[in-house]
Amino acid sequence: MQPLMNSLTAATVAAPQLAGSARTAAALAGGGQTAAAPAPFSDLLTDAVGQVNQLEDQARTAVDGLMTGSGVDVHQAMIATQKASMAFELALAVRNKAVQAYQQVIGMQF
Repeated sequence: MQPLMNSLTAATVAAPQLAGSARTAAALAGGGQTAAAPAPFSDLLTDAVGQVNQLEDQARTAVDGLMTGSGVDVHQAMIATQKASMAFELALAVRNKAVQAYQQVIGMQF
């Protein structure tokens, strides 16, 4: 359950990065101005997975703190677990779409 939460959070965190790279591409297409090259797609995916993992760790820490009575509120633990769950679900959806696209490309006849 916790890995599911982390992927969704990572995807949520990666969305602003994707928007930023789109703005960079639009600026380059507009001409006239030079900008730094956008990060490779593999780096974006690696960062997104890392952020999902970070959210899972935060959720695990919050739940452990709640169970041991170390000052973590129930609502804080629930919010952390929901963030991690949503991040994992988003990452899973992105993965499924990528696999589907790959299978369509493989099935093409030339």
